[in-house]
Amino acid sequence: MTSATSRRGPNEDADVIVVGAGPAGSTAATYLARAGLDVLLLEKSTFPREKVCGDGITPRGVKQLVDLGVDTREEAGWLHNRGLRVVGGGVTVELDWPSLADFPPYGVVRPRNDFDDLLAGCAKQAGARMVENTTVTGAVTDDRTGRVVGVEGKSGPEREPVTYRAPLVLGCDGVSARLALSVGIQKREDRPMGVAVRRYYDSPRTKDDFLESHLELWDRSNPAEPTLLPGYGWIFGMGDGTVNVGLGILSTSKAYGNTDYRQLLRSWLDGTPEEWGFREENATGRIGGAALPMGFNRVPHYRDGLLLVGDAGGMVNPFNGEGIAYAMESARLAAECVVHAMARPAGHSREQALGRYPRVVSQSMGGYFRMGHIFTKLIGNPTVMRMATKHGLPRTTLMRFVLKLLANLYDAKDGDAMDRVISATTRLTPSA
Repeated sequence: MTSATSRRGPNEDADVIVVGAGPAGSTAATYLARAGLDVLLLEKSTFPREKVCGDGITPRGVKQLVDLGVDTREEAGWLHNRGLRVVGGGVTVELDWPSLADFPPYGVVRPRNDFDDLLAGCAKQAGARMVENTTVTGAVTDDRTGRVVGVEGKSGPEREPVTYRAPLVLGCDGVSARLALSVGIQKREDRPMGVAVRRYYDSPRTKDDFLESHLELWDRSNPAEPTLLPGYGWIFGMGDGTVNVGLGILSTSKAYGNTDYRQLLRSWLDGTPEEWGFREENATGRIGGAALPMGFNRVPHYRDGLLLVGDAGGMVNPFNGEGIAYAMESARLAAECVVHAMARPAGHSREQALGRYPRVVSQSMGGYFRMGHIFTKLIGNPTVMRMATKHGLPRTTLMRFVLKLLANLYDAKDGDAMDRVISATTRLTPSA
């Protein structure tokens, strides 16, 4: 039954279809439903569900949660952290998150199976209709115009074919980007990719005021001949008796695609102090892996009724592998454009409003991601990485600047000298 505020036509199932109920999809669905649109949210799995991630969220991501209306207090189940601990070259540096007007001064940690379930709950509470256990396999297009007018897939335990129709579709289906592929939007090979693996361990390091990043991974299983491994690692205490430990490798590294990443993780962890507990007998689950699509590696972000949001549009930060903040940020921007578009009649005026989406996403992230692309090429060279670690880490002022740059945390207006440098450089760097 069509609601009083619905703008859908007689043969349509919703005003907007959102495919994927991860951070991008649930955030977009929440904003759209709050604006009075009839939203159908399709999710391939059922909640709660596991997701490979570091589970750490920087202040940039916390801002998106606060904007969405999520209670991020510790009393609400969030483990707060005060900054980043960087380990490398025999040096350990602890850096507090910067004090800024635009972002809160804390990060949070929360398991993704709980985090994603919470955001999906926000979407449902706002009025979005969520259908789980429904795998969307492709877009439905108008035979005459080629415009996306719905999606098709398989649903339920029997995997029965289903088709849903709507005038607009948001592709929030992650790195697989099946919707984009179904209409010929291919991945850009000139943009970086990453791969990450992680595992949970029972560990006394479960409570930590800092997210910990290791810029050098050493295999010390043979103490007489330690080996430097490619990539970077993380140790994020979960506060519940466990620790999320993982590592990532960039496509700019020669080891990318030619490495057993799970064995790489084991080799690194076997060389860590035994009292940390990162050993097989303390593991609480399997090693999980995931690809990280970076730096707008799939464009255009809008074409013919289809908007790409979050990982589906390659919106992972090339500097640090962070995806949640950018998934939620792009979802908010997409929702704003869709709400304005649906307030207009179908045709040229509506397309003008939808055409804003790729522009505002580019303005928000494009220059910064382009700088990140250059950064990944530099650190893909082991010699450059070792030199940067050796000479950069001991310089605290420099590292505070690096933290702001890598985490994309600076005040765009009225910031300090570091903020002004990052802001200007980001603004002047072309996003293409």
